[in-house]
Amino acid sequence: MTLMENSTEVAEFLLLGLTDDPGLQMPLFMTFFLIYTITLVGNLGMILLIVLDFHLHTPMYYFLGNLSFVDFCYSSAVTPTVMTGLLIGNTVISYNDCAAQMFFFVAFATVENYLLASMAYDRYVAVCKPLHYATTMTKSVCACLSVGSYACGFLNASIHTGNTFSLSFCRSHVVHHFFCDIPALMVLSCSDKHVSDLVLVYVASFHIFFALSVICISYVFIFITIFQMHSSVGYRKAVSTCASHFTAVSIFYGTIIFIYLQPSSSHSMDTDQIASVFYTMIIPMLNPLVYSMRNKEVKNAFTKLLQVAK
Repeated sequence: MTLMENSTEVAEFLLLGLTDDPGLQMPLFMTFFLIYTITLVGNLGMILLIVLDFHLHTPMYYFLGNLSFVDFCYSSAVTPTVMTGLLIGNTVISYNDCAAQMFFFVAFATVENYLLASMAYDRYVAVCKPLHYATTMTKSVCACLSVGSYACGFLNASIHTGNTFSLSFCRSHVVHHFFCDIPALMVLSCSDKHVSDLVLVYVASFHIFFALSVICISYVFIFITIFQMHSSVGYRKAVSTCASHFTAVSIFYGTIIFIYLQPSSSHSMDTDQIASVFYTMIIPMLNPLVYSMRNKEVKNAFTKLLQVAK
């Protein structure tokens, strides 16, 4: 029995995936397997380092640990399904599994959205108000920011999943995508999608632009403070502290805005799939590298862990 049985005649969906060329399926599988392995090792390794090394028990690494967990979760909601389809050719997903995949992907992507905003605020306090950092970014403040991020994520996922699966899918069960993404499913509906389109655009816009506003305002003050610094050492330290976060923010929000803040009728599925690969697979893989490989504290923690292991 399907969810919302009165609203749909579709019991399962067929994901077309990235390609139907047999000659490309194995190379793509190996590529995504490598990407997913790096994602798992990078993000779970980062969490382990942060937990084990007390030098990393600071607000910045608290948020980074949460970000690593979220990257692991939302990559895992999509990538294994894609690899299974490429390896054995089974791209059928049940109605309920499709809804679950959409829910968890949207939830963790939204959590990442707010965690990036929280990290921007943390960097603002560290650069602009260093003397008040310890009293401002307390454990309770960090906990509230992270819990709020998860709450917003799961609320947003409930809204979008309910909105999408309240539609009637009676035209086709073929999804022109490699996972159950909202725009790819909306184009299959034979219902009136006007209200659903508005819900998608306005709710997504609120979450994205609220977080982006926090990030932009934080960086305006950060840049003003950096340009006023007279010490070259302080200048370089402030820039290096913020450069990784700014890079990740640019990639993440660029693809999200491109895909979700337009009506479903305007979507090109081929273009969406290419962009989706970046934020479902590439960004979760890159984040541990972008944030940490140039970080002396993380390198020292990793060296200590290796020495203990020996």
